[in-house]
Amino acid sequence: MYGKLKDRLRSGEILLGACIETPEPDYAEVMGLIGFDWLWIDMEHCPFSIKDVETTLQALQSTDAGILVRVPWNDFVYIKRVLDLGPDGVIVPWINSSREAEEAVEACRYPPEGIRGCGPRRVAWRRGFEEYVKNANKEVVVVLQIETGEAVRNLDEILKVDGVDATFIGPADLSANLGHIGELDNTEVLETIREVLRRHEGKEICPGIAATPGSAQRYIEMGFRLVSVGSDLGFMRMKAEEILRKLRSLLKG
Repeated sequence: MYGKLKDRLRSGEILLGACIETPEPDYAEVMGLIGFDWLWIDMEHCPFSIKDVETTLQALQSTDAGILVRVPWNDFVYIKRVLDLGPDGVIVPWINSSREAEEAVEACRYPPEGIRGCGPRRVAWRRGFEEYVKNANKEVVVVLQIETGEAVRNLDEILKVDGVDATFIGPADLSANLGHIGELDNTEVLETIREVLRRHEGKEICPGIAATPGSAQRYIEMGFRLVSVGSDLGFMRMKAEEILRKLRSLLKG
């Protein structure tokens, strides 16, 4: 934690990650021990309270993975409270304009660069108040989600915003907003995803995407570098189904 993820985003390497959907520390600890480059806690669609985020981060404190938290909305109060707990940074959903991108960055920065309130909690206990606040502005990772046609149309301006470290496509929401809900392999959806990637050419901002075990290779071959390949619950279900399928096959044999 604390600066390493930002350095890796700039290095050009492909970073494989996964989503933590379950507010159970045991699940998080196992995910942290597997060896992912990064993990993200989902407050937008999953039942995480701010206390759940804290206990999940505590369970992950021995991992080498970078840790991001997807906040429910582009709201400086959510962002402030999450960052005070000490993740490497935040994923901010539904960014559609350069102004919204600026607001997200400002919420992650202490004055004078931003509007983040200066009251770090758990992170200050672990690292020391003075050291953390002096370095936070240059270390906190800001990832913006690109999920709508409007965001794609405004992407050139969004990518000009100082302080953005990565973007992260949500294919499910993008497909829905393009009029193809649930059709992640739709031609227009895939071409829009490729267009987002092309807009990153020549820029230091890392392109990312939420994938599945089945689609991850395709997105990596396209050129995405911050790739989420599944989730704790998804992996559990896949493995359970695989085991059950094999055993039922043996019984039939």
